[in-house]
Amino acid sequence: MDNLRKTVVSLAMAVGIFLIGTTGYFFIEDWNIFDAAYMTAITLSTVGYAETHEISMAGRVFTMFLIFAGAGYFLYLASVLVQTVVEGELITILGRRKLDKAIKKLDNHYIVCGYGRIGRTLCNLIREETSQLVVIEHDEALVPVLEKDNIFYLHGDASDESLIQKAGIVKAKVFIAALATDAANVFLVLTARQLNPGIFIMARASNESVKQKLLIAGANIVESPYDTGATSMGLKLLRPNVSSFLDIATSRSKDGIQIEESIVSTNSKYANVMLKDSGIRQEYDLIIIAIKKENGEMHFNPSFDTMIEPGGTVISMGKTGAQNAFHQSLNPD
Repeated sequence: MDNLRKTVVSLAMAVGIFLIGTTGYFFIEDWNIFDAAYMTAITLSTVGYAETHEISMAGRVFTMFLIFAGAGYFLYLASVLVQTVVEGELITILGRRKLDKAIKKLDNHYIVCGYGRIGRTLCNLIREETSQLVVIEHDEALVPVLEKDNIFYLHGDASDESLIQKAGIVKAKVFIAALATDAANVFLVLTARQLNPGIFIMARASNESVKQKLLIAGANIVESPYDTGATSMGLKLLRPNVSSFLDIATSRSKDGIQIEESIVSTNSKYANVMLKDSGIRQEYDLIIIAIKKENGEMHFNPSFDTMIEPGGTVISMGKTGAQNAFHQSLNPD
C-alpha cells in the first residue's frame, strides 16, 4: 500500500474503534453519548482516570476488548510510521547509489555547474544531442527540479574538487561553468583545467572585464548572457526581419528551419567530393552556408568546386528531418 492509503486506513481504524467504544458503552451501560465517548477516550488513551460511572461485568469485558483493540491499533500505527520512514530512507539511499553508478559509467560527457535559468536552458539544448550529461548544483531547492527533468546530478558545492572528480572530469568532453558569480566561475575553470588539461571549457561571465580573466584561467569560450541578450534586443529593434529569420533558424522546432553543423567522416559518401557533384541540394533540399576545413579555414557561401574533405565541417540550413538525414549521411555508422 502507498503512504496515502496507509494514512487513510489508520484514520479509518481510529474513528471506527472510537465509534465502536462509544456505541458499546451507550448500549451496554445505558450512558448518554458524551459519557460513553469520554469513557472510550480515557480507555483508549490509557490515561488512568477513574471510571465515569459504576461499570457492570459486561462493561468491564467490553472495556478489556476496547483496550486490546486500542493497543493493536497503536501497534499498527507505529509499524506504519516506522515502515514509512525506513522505506523512504531506503528509496533515497538506493536511488542515490543507482545515480552514482550511472554517473560513474559516463564517458566523453558534459558537466554543467549550475542549474539556474541559464544552466537549465543549456542542459535542455545538450540533451537534444546526447544524454551524456551530469549537473553539479548547490541549491537544494533545485534538486526536485533535476529529478523531475530526469537529469544525472550531484548535490554540493561545485568548487569542491572531489565533487568535480566524482562527476568524471577526467573522462568528460565539455565542462561548463555557469554559476551566478564570476569569482566562482574563474575558480571552477582553473580547477577543471588543472584536472583535465585537454577538456573543452565554456564559462559564463557577467561583463567584458571578466571574460579575459576566464580565458587566462583556461576557458575556451566565454559568453555573457547579458551581452547576448542586449545584442538580440538590438537586432529586433534595428533589423527586425533579420532577427525574425535568426529566431526561426535557431529555434528548436521539429518542423521549422534549422541551421546545423556536421563533421564529415572518412567513410561518408560525400568525403572528397566537390560540392557541385554531391547532389546535396537535390537530395535533401538543403542550403550549404559554409564549409570549414580541418585546418580551421572557413569558406562562407562555398563555390561549386569546393571540396568536402574528411574531418571538415559542413554548415547547412534546412528542415529538421532533412538535416537529420544529411547528418547521418556525413556520419554513417
